[in-house]
Amino acid sequence: MIVDRAIYRDGRRTDGPADLSDALAEARAEGDAFLWVGLYEPTEQEFDLVSTEFGMHPLAVEDALKAHQRPKLEIYDDSLFMVLKPVVYDSEQDTVSSGELMVFVGDSFVVTVRHGEGAPLHAVRMRLESEPKVLRHGPTAVLYAVSDAVVDHYIDVGNELQVDLEELEAQVFSPNEGGSGRARRTDSQPTAERIYTFKRQVLEFRRAAGPLAEPISRLTRAGVPFVKERSQPFFRDVDDHLTRVNEQVEGLDRLVSDILYAHLAQMGVRQNDDMRKISAWAAMAAVPTLLAGIWGMNFQHMPELAQVWGYPAALSVMLGAVTFLHRLFKRNGWL
Repeated sequence: MIVDRAIYRDGRRTDGPADLSDALAEARAEGDAFLWVGLYEPTEQEFDLVSTEFGMHPLAVEDALKAHQRPKLEIYDDSLFMVLKPVVYDSEQDTVSSGELMVFVGDSFVVTVRHGEGAPLHAVRMRLESEPKVLRHGPTAVLYAVSDAVVDHYIDVGNELQVDLEELEAQVFSPNEGGSGRARRTDSQPTAERIYTFKRQVLEFRRAAGPLAEPISRLTRAGVPFVKERSQPFFRDVDDHLTRVNEQVEGLDRLVSDILYAHLAQMGVRQNDDMRKISAWAAMAAVPTLLAGIWGMNFQHMPELAQVWGYPAALSVMLGAVTFLHRLFKRNGWL
């Protein structure tokens, strides 16, 4: 469905004709104006009208309708097509989810198609409308503002994930793995499961931010149709921010892997400690069992059987052996 539509003249929003063909013709006739149409999860029938009026390439139309695309930049004869994946951080569940945002840029028009809830298009449009100097640069300004907003939100999500990682690290390396703060909500989960869950969030973030590096890098260079060369410094700024985000994601991925290896090593150490304790107690139980088995053999001629002190002596030997073994294991750290 079309959620917003307007013609921008000299950086100012104006209401154009209701018919898209007439609105586009009016924007092209004035030279310094352009038409911006915003759609949210359009159906094939709804998008056919838009794609026909703006002469969009069938492959780009197919990608915009099906979604589930990697971030990319495609150049066609009549338009430029860019796919971005905004991400959303759910502070209640500590999860990362991604949407999709497609931007068509052509001669005096911009068409944005949003899938999911993560695209900050309304905020971008409001911010641009409050800055007429930026909007005067035409469709290029919209493409820059959308890219900048998506990447800036990556930075916020990366910071949230950094906080979660620090709390997870504190849980793993604390003596009782109790943790604190937001991570306390997941204490019922096994530690390994919490680590794998966090790693999935990082992977989801990585799938959104990593592939976007190449399209943004292309926009920083000259020769991209429908993008003004004067905008290159602005796209270089976006590229710089995205590079820092990707470096942060790589760091998060390495750290969470290290935490997983450390947790598995801790489990191995604890299992070894448990096995040593079990072995120590088994050894202490085996000695009296052995002695009791010897004295319990049903033979007629057994030493000390006729002695009054035989039974107390046997108990004393058992107790002495167990006490000796207990002190020995305690001194060696087995108990």
